[in-house]
Amino acid sequence: MDFLLIGLGLGLAAGLAPGPVHVLVLTTSMRRGFAAGTRVAIAPLLTDVFVVTAGVLTVGALPDGAVRILAVGGGLFIIYLGLDALRWRSTEPEDVTPAVDLGRGFLTNLLNPHPWLFWLGVGGPLLRSAWQVSAVSAVGFLVAFYLLLVGTKVLFALVASRGTRFIEAAWYRWLIRLAAASFVAMGVWLIVAGVRGTL
Repeated sequence: MDFLLIGLGLGLAAGLAPGPVHVLVLTTSMRRGFAAGTRVAIAPLLTDVFVVTAGVLTVGALPDGAVRILAVGGGLFIIYLGLDALRWRSTEPEDVTPAVDLGRGFLTNLLNPHPWLFWLGVGGPLLRSAWQVSAVSAVGFLVAFYLLLVGTKVLFALVASRGTRFIEAAWYRWLIRLAAASFVAMGVWLIVAGVRGTL
């Protein structure tokens, strides 16, 4: 089993899959540029230290109650991000520090149940299997996965930050509103799925 190729495939799929962090990368990049978007994109490298550790030590699945709590808490935070984006105006200066960008990305990823479910159900067992083959296989799997996961998001940040140069102000405001609406929709979906236990 080539764990390097598995890591690349899973990382690319995770990096391209739409989700809260993905939308946050795009909105942050459009609003404040490539550097700010990149700070959000690398947040999983910080958050997933806890998630991967839990996945390796607790191979299996999160208790249903924990998944529900994560989903509801994550949904509420994502709705907050959407409402915050709706309040933004192009004429207002944004006094946001790099730590705030990292913090938003960190919380968005930490409260999103999908990374937890992935590492507890799929990633953790794969990483343990790779470690049983060799330490190099395990490290190769992790590096490949996060190279593609973070790399695709950084690429999205670059495209989003450059694209705003060619978009008229009216269209730009509508894109921000669309992204904000996506946040709210994802947040509501997470809350409903958490309450129903359908994640």
